[in-house]
Formats: sequence, C-alpha cells, structure tokens
Amino acid sequence: MRYWTGWIVVFCLLVVFPGRLFAEPFEKVLQNLIDTAVQNHPLLGEADQHINALSEIPSQVSAWEDPVLQFGLYNLPTNSLAFDQEAMTQKKVVVSQTFPFPGKLSLKELSAEKDVEMAREHRDELRLLIERDVKLSFYELCFLISAQETTRENKKLLQQFVEMAQTKYSVGKGLQQDVIKAQVELSKIMDELLRLKQQEETEKGKMNSLMNRLPQTPLDIPHGISKTKFNFSIEQLQELSEEHRPLLKEAQALIGRSMAGNALAQKEYYPDINIGLSYGQREDSLQSRHPDLVSAFFSVRIPLWHESKQSKKVSETFYRIEYARETYRKLKNKIFMEIKQATDKETKGTQLLELIGEGIIPQARHSLESAMAGYSVDKVDFLTLLDNEATLFKWQIKYHRELTNYEKNIATLEYSVGKNIF
Repeated sequence: MRYWTGWIVVFCLLVVFPGRLFAEPFEKVLQNLIDTAVQNHPLLGEADQHINALSEIPSQVSAWEDPVLQFGLYNLPTNSLAFDQEAMTQKKVVVSQTFPFPGKLSLKELSAEKDVEMAREHRDELRLLIERDVKLSFYELCFLISAQETTRENKKLLQQFVEMAQTKYSVGKGLQQDVIKAQVELSKIMDELLRLKQQEETEKGKMNSLMNRLPQTPLDIPHGISKTKFNFSIEQLQELSEEHRPLLKEAQALIGRSMAGNALAQKEYYPDINIGLSYGQREDSLQSRHPDLVSAFFSVRIPLWHESKQSKKVSETFYRIEYARETYRKLKNKIFMEIKQATDKETKGTQLLELIGEGIIPQARHSLESAMAGYSVDKVDFLTLLDNEATLFKWQIKYHRELTNYEKNIATLEYSVGKNIF
C-alpha cells in the first residue's frame, strides 16, 4: 500500500507542478520562438518595405517645384520666314520658378512624416500581434504535451489496475466484468492519447507558420508552465496602454496628420508666386539694328472660387480631425475594456487554480488512496476504484487547462497594454 501511495504522490507532483522542473528552458525557448517569428514573418517584412517607401516621400513634397526652361520663336513672318524682316521677331529663352507660399512645404513634409509614423506604429502593432499569437500557440502546445504526459502516467496506473483485477479474478476474488471494464477504460485512454497527439502536430504546424517555416518542421517544446505573478491594478495597466500601445499611437499620429492637412488647407487661400525671366534675341536688318530684349514677369493664382473650393477643403480637413479624434476615443475605450476583461479573468483564474491545486486535487488523491486501500481488502468494488481514478485524472487535466488559459490571458493582456510587463 505504501508503494501505491508514494507512486501516486510523485505522479501528482510531476503532472500538476512541472513548471519548477523546466522554468529556465521554458522561458528561453519561448523567447527564441518569438524572436524567430518577428524576424521572419512576412507581414513584418511587408510592413518594413512600406515604411521604406513612405520614408522617401517627405523630402519630395518639401522640395520646390522644378524650374521651367522654355525655348521659342516669336513673331516670325510667314511670307518669308526671315529672322531679320520684322523688328519683333525673336528667338526667346524663358526661365521661370514657382515659389510656394511660406509654410506650405513644411506642412506637406509634416503630413508625410506622420504617414511614416503611422506606418511604424502599425508595424509595431503587427509585431505585438505576432508575439501574442506565438505565445498563445506555445502555451497550447505546453498544455497538449503536459496532457499527454499526464494521460500516459494515467495509462500506467490503469494497466496496474488491470493487473490487479486479473489477479483477483484468477484467484476467485474478483469479477470478469471488472477486468473488462478496466480494459475498456485503458482503451479510452489510448484513444485520448491519439487525439492529443494529433492536436499537438496541428498546433506545431501553426507555430511553424508563424515563424515562416514549413509546417512539418520539427519543434522541441518544453512543457512546464509556471503561474505568472500578477501585481498590477486596472488603472496602472490602462495608463501603460495609453503610453505604449502602438494602435493608440497610430491613432494619435492620424490626428496629427489631419491637423497638418487642415493647416495646409487654410494656407491654400494664399497663392503661390511664379516668377520668370525671358531673353529675346533679334537679328539686325539692312536698314536698322535691333537690340535684344529682356523681360521679367510674375504671376499668382487668384482664389476666386474659394467658397466652393478652398473653404470646402478647410471644412473637410476639420471633419477629418474630428473623425481621427473619435477613432482614438473608440480604440482607447475598446482597449480599456479588454484590459478590464483580462484582469477579471486573471482574478477568476487565480481563484480557480488555487481551488483545484490546493483543494480538489488533494481531495481526489486522498479519495483514490482510500479506494485503493479498500479495494485491496475487498471493502470497495472495482468500479468505485475506477471512478476515483477517473476523477483525479479529470481534475489534473483541468488544472493544466486552467493554467494554460491563465497564461494565455496574460499574453492577451500584454498585447492590450502594448508591452511585455511580466
């Protein structure tokens, strides 16, 4: 009896609290997987190239327009096509340059820089999303591997029960149906192992896809999850999200871009100036000399239709500012709600893990030990023994699942906050 009791205690410690045995490789392997996914994921590569393209725009929009050089023939008589027949015949060269109203180019540059900022924040948001997905997949793999280990250990225990039932039946103290029942339960365990293994392979394929690898690439996953210590208030997490969440920073950049667009629209009331210089070369005739001519000019655009054009542009950009602000408020409220839900789940998860780990599992273990002691002296039937074994097994798996869900919730919470905080 001492053998069975000691075996069960060791078994329960291994399957319920494996994290202490694997804490160091667990964290290292997880970080390596995250780093690989961030380095190789095509979404981030795509985002990087988008940022590179947008980064080339600010210098373009802040530069002056190219000067214009014109060559032409003016007042050439059609009857002779002679350059010296008429005094006003000229070969003319014209150079002109448009000068934007002060402040326009800097506002265009600011608007383009905000586009770059938005793209960078979007890239950071994608990175956070990928990190979260890697963690979720990793924790699910940890559960599946731990569940298989627990199931295999339970299989060994059932095999011992089969042997016990067969021994009792062979000496006339047991029933054949007890042997059959134990064998059926053993078959169910084997079927469960096959199901868990298939799920593990599917989840490994998902993890490899996140790292831009072939789905069948081998993965070595340690399976010891330790419960993360939680010591943040909702208010602290919400403040952190305002400071670090890229999605909110992207929305803030959109507000800045819209404000730059509004300021630029107001500048459109003021015209750009075009200044030019021309040189006209004339040919001398037999009767007189024709000196060359020099001319200068400037032109401006008159906002004559400002009520239907410039004013409407100002109104449009104003509404875009308000739209961006409402977008920020909407995203902020959504993130704050996600944080609230995650902290509620954390509280519930902590209580549930404590209940299962310190209450239900020890009670189920004690009940199984009592059933085994009773069965050995023919005071407990075999079905009761199997029922107690199934109960302990169910709650061990339940503990693994709840611990996995707890860590998944923490990963989701970090994504909502916008940085690693644990």
